[in-house]
Amino acid sequence: MNGIVPHAHFPFMPPSSHDGQMQHTLSQPISSVGVGLHTGARISLRLSPAAENTGIVFHRTDCTMPPVTARYDTVVDTQLSTVLGHGSQGARIATVEHLMAALAGCGIDNVLVEVDGPEIPVFDGSAAEFVFLLECAGIRQQEARRQHIHVTRPIRVEEGDAFAELSPATQPGLAIDISIDFPAAAIGQQRYATQVDSHLFRQHLSRARTFVLQPEIEHLHAIGLARGGSLDNAVVVNGDSVLNPAGLRHPDEFVRHKVLDAIGDLYLAGGLIEGRFRGHKSGHTLNNSLLRKLFADKANWHVAPAGTPAGQPCTQAA
Repeated sequence: MNGIVPHAHFPFMPPSSHDGQMQHTLSQPISSVGVGLHTGARISLRLSPAAENTGIVFHRTDCTMPPVTARYDTVVDTQLSTVLGHGSQGARIATVEHLMAALAGCGIDNVLVEVDGPEIPVFDGSAAEFVFLLECAGIRQQEARRQHIHVTRPIRVEEGDAFAELSPATQPGLAIDISIDFPAAAIGQQRYATQVDSHLFRQHLSRARTFVLQPEIEHLHAIGLARGGSLDNAVVVNGDSVLNPAGLRHPDEFVRHKVLDAIGDLYLAGGLIEGRFRGHKSGHTLNNSLLRKLFADKANWHVAPAGTPAGQPCTQAA
């Protein structure tokens, strides 16, 4: 990783040793520098502790854009990445999904994210280097209880043969089941199902990189995207071939990355979801549409303190 600047080193406390019912933040600030996937710009990133009940807040230090809380309703674009902003006009912060996935996977509730450019650095195209930053900063338990978002009835969004759906949990936490189907033989049909768990995330999902089909690269460049993309931060596929010299990190790295993206997008609910997510050929647009549909009707969800059994009556959130 380029330019990691931890202010001190604290050993990472594995999430299994956390009290999963309490909120967590970082033990100390940490900084790094990387390249934006779509802009190609050199961007500085700083992650800092935040007070209880703050949530994940993004702030651009290079312009007058006010801080923006990472929520489904502050998403202003989903073209190839998840983009946050204050409406359709004005400054934005793009490509937040890999960092959001790392924060969800490491059990961090409150953090201030500062960047001096229009997107989050891509690093190696996965969440692994974000996880490394969080490990270096350390994780600190806070006094406030976590509030989990319980899905109370099935909801679904569709676009052609693609869909994304949420249904009530059958066990504590969030279960994800995603399938993909690409014409490129190197990808083809893949499916991955898992319970969102900190250990499983770090071991099996965090290193899965974003990917692109080689024939699409020229089009992306033409519309001003993927200017910072390279074989160092994305898997490039051409037919039945993977062009990266080192090959894949997992035989099913493609669908694992889609699971990683979904974890990051779903963390924009404003907290941890208790439920089951199923997606087929889903991406950032469907993931965000699903959250908007979830919160459009209070009959779809309720909030309860972490550790409350599924189905137990609790106070509806505003």
